[in-house]
Amino acid sequence: MNEKHHKVTIIGSGPAGFTAAIYTGRANLSPLLFEGSQPGGQLTITTEVENYPGFPDGIMGPEMMDLFRKQAEKFGTVCLTKDITKVDFTSRPFKLWAGDELYTADSVIIATGARAKLLKIESEKKYFGYGVSACATCDGFFFKNLEVAIVGGGDTALEEAIFLTKFASKVTLIHRRNELRASKIMRERAQQNPKISFLWDSLVAEVLGKEEAGRKSMTGLKIKNVKTNTITEMKADGLFIAIGHEPNTSIFKDQIDMYETGYIKLIGKGTATNIPGVFAAGDVADSTYRQAVTAAGSGCAAAIDVERYLEGLH
Repeated sequence: MNEKHHKVTIIGSGPAGFTAAIYTGRANLSPLLFEGSQPGGQLTITTEVENYPGFPDGIMGPEMMDLFRKQAEKFGTVCLTKDITKVDFTSRPFKLWAGDELYTADSVIIATGARAKLLKIESEKKYFGYGVSACATCDGFFFKNLEVAIVGGGDTALEEAIFLTKFASKVTLIHRRNELRASKIMRERAQQNPKISFLWDSLVAEVLGKEEAGRKSMTGLKIKNVKTNTITEMKADGLFIAIGHEPNTSIFKDQIDMYETGYIKLIGKGTATNIPGVFAAGDVADSTYRQAVTAAGSGCAAAIDVERYLEGLH
């Protein structure tokens, strides 16, 4: 067989991609997996994972992804640290390019994930995973009896703010406007929660922190009032960013059906897209849950769907 042609090619290396690789590898399909420029996906920028089953003492995100990779390789997956830059799903076999290199495949699993929209300030990067987070469900537990802030104004931001009140002693919602975009019922729930306060017409100008004994930690925020341009400081042990997510689907535009938001449309209850032989798993098609465990589950489903599809070809 041509070394650049595979029965199954997987694009993406988070929990969905690696789980799909484990299952297709065990089915003797010899998958090829493109890890991309950030192997391991979003979990590689997560410090500690405590909510993935099987790790009662928690595990560091990068370590977890390394275990996923080793397990995939154990069953025959070939992993390449290359980005797929272009695809052509209009003819068979499917064509995929990594720069100038052409690869072909009988089937494709898209598991390129999604990324949280961030504030695009330098200090946010510095303290990401050390107080700054884009997932309250993942990290809220670490902020028991601490003061946190959350940025956003939609339903997701208010849902996460309410969730954080289970742990934090105080939650401050920071919004650049003077009213929320969220639904009426969510606004009422948040406004009636005694632990939640609101900071209107404001944005985060800088994340403040300290570094002691080689460990970074966030200590507060510089807040800018967009109407007066005044800067004030507030104490905060954590900052949660809830301004939306962007699926990594730009290279699939005009190749498969997607929603306006960029998430891939799935057909029926499985992981199939509108192109027979192309499947999608994980956050690239999931705008609701966005958890490592749900991504892994859909990676398993995609692998089973692929195996059945390939059997049907013969």
